[in-house]
Amino acid sequence: MARIDVVMPQMGESIAEGTLSRWLKKVGDQVKRDEPMFEISTDKVDAEIPAPSAGVLAEILVQEGETVPVQTVVARLETEVGAPVAAAAPATPAPARASTPAPAVAPKPAPAAPAPAAAPAAVATAPAKPAPAAAAPVPPAPVGNGASETAEDRLRRKSTPLVRKMAAEHNLDLSTIPGTGLAGRVTKHDVLGYLEAPAAPSPPAPTPARAAPAPATVAAPAAPGVEPWPGDRVEPWSRIRKLTADHMVMSRRVSPHVNTIFEIDFTRVSQIRSKKKEEFAARGVNLTYLAFIAKAIADNLRRHPVVNAAVGADATVFRRDINLGIAVALDWGLIVPVVRHADELSLAGIARAINDLGDRARAKKLSPDEVQKGTFTITNPGVFGSLIGTPIINQPQAAILCVGSITKQPAVLTVDGTDSIAIRLMGMLSLAFDHRIVDGADADRFMADVKRTLESFPEDAG
Repeated sequence: MARIDVVMPQMGESIAEGTLSRWLKKVGDQVKRDEPMFEISTDKVDAEIPAPSAGVLAEILVQEGETVPVQTVVARLETEVGAPVAAAAPATPAPARASTPAPAVAPKPAPAAPAPAAAPAAVATAPAKPAPAAAAPVPPAPVGNGASETAEDRLRRKSTPLVRKMAAEHNLDLSTIPGTGLAGRVTKHDVLGYLEAPAAPSPPAPTPARAAPAPATVAAPAAPGVEPWPGDRVEPWSRIRKLTADHMVMSRRVSPHVNTIFEIDFTRVSQIRSKKKEEFAARGVNLTYLAFIAKAIADNLRRHPVVNAAVGADATVFRRDINLGIAVALDWGLIVPVVRHADELSLAGIARAINDLGDRARAKKLSPDEVQKGTFTITNPGVFGSLIGTPIINQPQAAILCVGSITKQPAVLTVDGTDSIAIRLMGMLSLAFDHRIVDGADADRFMADVKRTLESFPEDAG
C-alpha cells in the first residue's frame, strides 16, 4: 500500500498560492489517472486539477474555499484500491486555521510558535511538512554577511512584479501596506484595498487647515454591507467574481474613460462569410463575425500604435506585440484569454484561436499564460442582442472594443450620385479608450480605418 501526495500546483511563475474552490471527488472515491480531482482559482485563471495517479482518495487535507501556498499537500491517494480510507479522517483538521500545525510529524515541535502574525493562515494550511513552510514566514532582518536588509530587497521579496508596478503607478510604499499573502507578501488585493480604503488620519502636523481638501482625490469608502431580507438568497462571490469586481473598480478609478461609436456596414463581410463558411467548417473552424472584426483590429493596431499601448510612469509604453484579449462570458464570471501575435495570423488562424480559447475557457482548461500579456481587448455583448455598450478598460491596456448586435436595417446607398434605400447588415462598434495617452483624434482615426477595412474586406481573405 503506497500513498501519493496531491499538491496545490504552481500555475504560473508569479503565482504563489491558490484557492481550492471545489472538490470533484470525496474521500473513498476511486480516481483514475489524469481524471479531474478538484478545481482551483488563482489570480489568473480557474482550472481543474487532474489526479497524478490512479487510486482511492484517502484524505482531504484542504477544504473548499481555503487558500494555500503552492506545493501544499491538499490530499492523499492510496494507490491500492482495497486500501482502508477511514483512518484518514482524523487528519482533516487542516481547515481549522489555528496557529498550531497538525501533529503529522511530531518530532519537530520547535515551530510551535512559528507563525508571526504576518501569515498564520499560510503556515497552518501546510500539512505534514511544516518545517520548510514555517521557516519562510520569519523574514530575518540581517541578510547574507550580516548587513541589514535593504527596503528594495524586502519589497522585492514580498511582492510580485505586478504589485510593484501598481505601487509605482500610485506612488505607494509597499512596506507600509499590511500583506496577507504567503510570508506576509503584499498581494494585488492588498494594494487595491489600501487604495480603496478611506484616507487614514496622518499624525497631527503643524500644517494649515488648507491641506484638508486632499482627501477629495481618494476613492470614496465602500458602501456599507446590505442586510438580506427574509426570502433573499445570498451567494458569496467566487474568486473570479471578486477579482473582476476589484479590477473593474480600479480601472474606472485609474483611467479617464472616453467612448467613440461607429456604425459599420457588415454586408460585404456577411457575403464573404457565406461563401467561406462551409470551407472553413471542413477545416474544423467556425467562421464568425467576431473573427472578421478581430482580424480588422489586429491589422490596424500596427498603424495606430498608441491604441495598442499602456501607461507607464509618466511615459507611454508602446507594445511591440499585438495580443488580442477576447472576453468570454462564463456561468461563474468573465475571463479574457489572449490571442498572441494576432497581426501575424490569417483570418482562419484568428477564427481557430478564438474558437479554441473560448471552448477551453468554458471547460476550465486554460493555463495562466493564456490570459496574460494582452495589449487590446474585444468584448462581444452583441451575441446577447445588445445594440452597443461602453465597457471598462482592461488594465493596463489603453483601449477596449465593444461589438454590438449585427442586424438587417434600411440604409441609404449612394451609387453614381443617385441615392437609394436598401436592406443592409448593420452593427455598431464602440471603443473605450484611456484619455491620458489616446486623444479623441487618435481613437477616431483608428476606428475609421477599422470601418474601412470591414466594409471593403478582401474577397481572398483566408
